[in-house]
Amino acid sequence: MAPSLHSLPPPSKKRKTHKEDHGSRVKQLEDQLTNAIATNSSLNPLADLLTLAFDARDPHDTSKAIYALYRVFVIIISNNKLVHGEDDAAKVVKAWIWERLQSYVDFLGSLLQDDEKFLRTSALQVMFSLLKYLSTSFTNSSHPTKPQPQFHSSHFRKIVTSLLLCPHSERSTSTPKPDGGLIDPDVLNLFYDSWFSVHDDIRWFFLRESATLLNNHSQDASPNLAVNLLSILERLSTFPTEQSELNAWWVAELGAKPPKLKASKKGSANAESSSDEEDNVKTGVDEDNDDWRKFFDEEPATADDGKAKGPQARLHKMTIHQSLHALSSHRAVFTRAWLTLLPRLSTPENVEKSKASATRALNLMHRGVMPHLTRPILVMDWIGACVDMGGSVGLLALNALFVLMKEYNLDYPSFYMRLYAFLDRDVLHLKHRSRFFRLTELFLSSTHLPATLLASFVKKLSRLSLTAPPAAIVMVIPFTYNILKRHPALMVMIHRADVDDSNDPFIVEETNPLQTHALESSLWELLSHTQHYHAPVSTMCKIFSEAFTKPGYSMEDFLDHTYNTLFETEINRKIKREPALAVESNVRMFNEAVQQDSQEVSMAENTQRDFINELWVFS
Repeated sequence: MAPSLHSLPPPSKKRKTHKEDHGSRVKQLEDQLTNAIATNSSLNPLADLLTLAFDARDPHDTSKAIYALYRVFVIIISNNKLVHGEDDAAKVVKAWIWERLQSYVDFLGSLLQDDEKFLRTSALQVMFSLLKYLSTSFTNSSHPTKPQPQFHSSHFRKIVTSLLLCPHSERSTSTPKPDGGLIDPDVLNLFYDSWFSVHDDIRWFFLRESATLLNNHSQDASPNLAVNLLSILERLSTFPTEQSELNAWWVAELGAKPPKLKASKKGSANAESSSDEEDNVKTGVDEDNDDWRKFFDEEPATADDGKAKGPQARLHKMTIHQSLHALSSHRAVFTRAWLTLLPRLSTPENVEKSKASATRALNLMHRGVMPHLTRPILVMDWIGACVDMGGSVGLLALNALFVLMKEYNLDYPSFYMRLYAFLDRDVLHLKHRSRFFRLTELFLSSTHLPATLLASFVKKLSRLSLTAPPAAIVMVIPFTYNILKRHPALMVMIHRADVDDSNDPFIVEETNPLQTHALESSLWELLSHTQHYHAPVSTMCKIFSEAFTKPGYSMEDFLDHTYNTLFETEINRKIKREPALAVESNVRMFNEAVQQDSQEVSMAENTQRDFINELWVFS
């Protein structure tokens, strides 16, 4: 029996009709709301428009609805519908509109984790645009005659929460991501390129709010919060270093020059502070948690003659507007954000994740974090804990400690003992050995280091080279040569021929490099490499038997060698003369006599053995 024509549904026609119905319904509700705002009538269609946005299954329908809502809320904000009214009825309407706006913003925040890229980016753009309108509206209503610049902190706090906590998308057809809780790369790039790296007010408030968010959420409840914040902070390369660089503002009203705060007039300062507290209450700032100004005042600046300059305004007496225009307050919120973040990067349950996060932070610590901290010495405890992790993390932590010692006068007497502890049996076999030699050459570059200390490092590396691969030995040789050339007191170690493996006074097990008796030993380990099977190694070792008239080696020429690079070098080498096919060897390693009977000795004296021919005899 042939099927009826009515049993074949036209799905494409239904979908098209559905889209047209949805779009027309959104347009109808938007027009109704626009007229209602103009005539000051009922805004009940706003709830229907929100329902259309929340329940839409097609992402394009969702996009139409959220942009319609955006246009409606902009009109509401611009017409001061969210400003406190004089009568009770106006306050009820304002509270109802505010609840609808919060639901809308929460929905936008969830869209930052949506499946559709255009919804993710559109949601972030809409949220930041609303921030500008809300801040401007609150600025205009802050004072009847002289408006005070305002930043809508409560709305911005929702943006920060959505960026760092990454809630799942509330759109019905969106599927949770397998890596839920991690910030989306598209959202990260858009936020950084459009706001965080450009506008000083956005960066300042983000640093403040992110630290507060870290304090208010436990690591168990939000395991990816610290990683998301690190993903944003590690990209920051535009932090201001001069007062004149504070010149870009997302909220234009904040760009106005604030009144100067005179430290001598306590009454005036307190009055301005109290005025700022009122502004903070209006925008929802929690002063108990917002403690960035209380602990990070910088030391008083000194004049050229060494005397302290005149009285300066303390950070805790500045208003928000004044803080945004003060470089010291930007350094304060930056310091608080990093000091709150660093302890959260360590997760005892996941050691590998902790090491990966610590490595990312330490890679930029010396160039992107310490120069902008109010007191770089504050990160010493966390860096010291990273040294205990060992491996590449410990090396990077030692580099950060070295920077603190060199540039910020940190007293850390056990630094070289900690560095010496990295010289174990694995250091020349691991993939980070090139990083180790780079940093160790930097740490030992001072000519004021004691010869006993340097001798221990040179001797320990020489001993480890006995079991090292050729690619590591070609690093040890130029490294040792450079140290010997820089410190002539160590030359005795290559001229002492009466010390070998049988009477070496060097104490391998000693952990203190000043008590190993290395200076009384010799570098017989490097001498043994003159008979190494790899020709470049044996050739390089001969440099110690020549006069030290050659300039020091550039370590960068040797740090990236592997078995692969050594092999390619050998097979691509141009052979000037054919290699010998038969050799006569009488080498005796470490004075061990070859035991032969009298008949073999007499035969060796009368005949010449062909070693190559013997290797090919199979019997």
